[in-house]
Amino acid sequence: MNIYDISRQAGVSIATVSRVLNCSPHVSQKTKERVLAVIEEAGYVPNAFARGLGLNSMQTVGLLCPNAADPYLSQALTYLERGFRSHGYDCLLACTGKELEARAAGVKAMKDRHVDGLVMMGSTFVETSERGNHYLRQAASTMPVVLLNGHYPCENVYCVLCDDRRATAEAAQFLLDGGRKRILYLYHSRNSSGKHKLQGYLDALESRGLSPDERLMRYYSEDKMSVVQVRDFLLELDAEGLRFDAVLTSEDLLGVGAVKYARAKGLSVPGDLSIVGYNNSHLCLCSEPELTSVDNKLQALCAHCVATMLGALQGRVMPQITVFTADLVRRGSTLG
Repeated sequence: MNIYDISRQAGVSIATVSRVLNCSPHVSQKTKERVLAVIEEAGYVPNAFARGLGLNSMQTVGLLCPNAADPYLSQALTYLERGFRSHGYDCLLACTGKELEARAAGVKAMKDRHVDGLVMMGSTFVETSERGNHYLRQAASTMPVVLLNGHYPCENVYCVLCDDRRATAEAAQFLLDGGRKRILYLYHSRNSSGKHKLQGYLDALESRGLSPDERLMRYYSEDKMSVVQVRDFLLELDAEGLRFDAVLTSEDLLGVGAVKYARAKGLSVPGDLSIVGYNNSHLCLCSEPELTSVDNKLQALCAHCVATMLGALQGRVMPQITVFTADLVRRGSTLG
């Protein structure tokens, strides 16, 4: 028998069993007695090492991401692995892609390897339909799950994210306050994070009494994303007669592509065209001029993911959701 069997027989969560094992004060006496009765009947005796963690630990955390080649996710992997390693934990990585079946298979593979917990990177891991989230709920029934930049209300799922809607709204307002009148919003994702960013752009227009123009909201498929192809995509929009004096993007790579577009058209940046990226990645320093970008506090997000996971494994009560506020890092691609 293990901690998961105890939780099922006692009719309580894994976290509650963990708190009982760790003598946490955050458990009622009645619940504590019920859990202890199951433990006594089963003859379950955790060893000293496992008791300190509240479960039979492999000292390993599973990291799941859609694509490790993505600059944002690769940086997140670095921060997470370094953070867990500093606390004596190893990490297993699975690059699942975005298909639901592949994500579910990645979770199962981690469970089969008896990892102590899972960190899932990105709102890609949360489906819009409740049925599609069965794999996530199933994982959370056996181990703590931390979602980086994703939100799903479920016991034993802890969400750490940036307020993307507010951040994008403030970036758009910054461009509008700088005198830009036609802001092209270029985005690469339609998941929940992508929807929040798009809504932030619309919020900014509304705050200035401006009506949205569908022609200035353009989705660009991630499957084809490269700096050169983004440049060519914007050149195509220009050839179709679309006019814009600023580009606000949902990802830094799109912003660098916009800088390349300006070069190809002979436009000065930021004189003729202001450009703002998102993520404040190293790509911002690879363009000329350097790219103004939204800093969504990735390092702090990852540090909080590590702390949340360790706290959950130790049976402490951790916040179900933590939201960080972003900053706009101004560089040469914008005025002011």
